[in-house]
Amino acid sequence: MAKLLLLFILVPATELALLIEIGSRIGTINTLLLIVVTGVLGASLASRQGLAVLRQIQNETVRGQMPGSAIVDGVIILVAGIVLMTPGILTDILGFLCLIPATRSLIKGRLWQMIERAVHNNRARVVVNMGASETQDHRPNDQDQSWPPSFPHQ
Repeated sequence: MAKLLLLFILVPATELALLIEIGSRIGTINTLLLIVVTGVLGASLASRQGLAVLRQIQNETVRGQMPGSAIVDGVIILVAGIVLMTPGILTDILGFLCLIPATRSLIKGRLWQMIERAVHNNRARVVVNMGASETQDHRPNDQDQSWPPSFPHQ
């Protein structure tokens, strides 16, 4: 509940206060231009990086590799594009940080840790269907030492 309060009330209120303060210092028109420029620039960068990640996913799939890391990159880039399109200073900073490969790698590492912890604590479940019929039960047994799976930390 507290996280939702932070996300839906405090963040927009803080963004609004920052935009009002910036507007009082650089003017309304310049503030609006700042919002438009960051939105357009962010959408362009996210689109370009998203297409590059999509090509990477396709290449890894063709080579028979599981593109897990690239998929996470794609999700982070998608989130970056979304927050860059919303007006605000804090969300723009977060969005641009997600588009910088070095900081995206740090974010991805943290995300993998959270996913691993959730799987290990039985708060999340990983299901992999490799073309098996739906009637077959493919849950790991107690002898399977590779369960839960380890995640790449790239």
